Amino acid sequence: MIISEGKTVAITYTLTLDNGEVVDSNVDAEPLTYTQGEEQLIFGLEQALAGKRAGETFAVSIQPEEGYGPVIEEALIEVPLDHLPEDGRQAGAMITAVGPQGQELQGMITAIKETTATLDFNHPLAGQVLHFDVTILSVE
Repeated sequence: MIISEGKTVAITYTLTLDNGEVVDSNVDAEPLTYTQGEEQLIFGLEQALAGKRAGETFAVSIQPEEGYGPVIEEALIEVPLDHLPEDGRQAGAMITAVGPQGQELQGMITAIKETTATLDFNHPLAGQVLHFDVTILSVE
């Protein structure tokens, strides 16, 4: 059966970045199951799966525009250090903030200066080319 709109698909995958770093993998674990066409995967990966069959294995590189998007400069915000919890005042710390519509936003501290910190509210994989090695286990 061919992967097409409305089909339930189970895959295993390994996701790496340009530098070879493995970011995520479900090989030897529970398969990822999704419904084609319901936008449950990043756009580029769902498009690459369309038309393939169970048992196929393939590699695909997804550009940022079809993955988690480009880095958006407006999502980099400088805040006073005293607005951050003391135990989170270090580069790499994750911060939860409340957005303008009351939504919860996750950000990472990317830089600490004398009185301010830079918070990055972009997705951690924004701006990255994503390399997937995929095995299609089933199509129903």
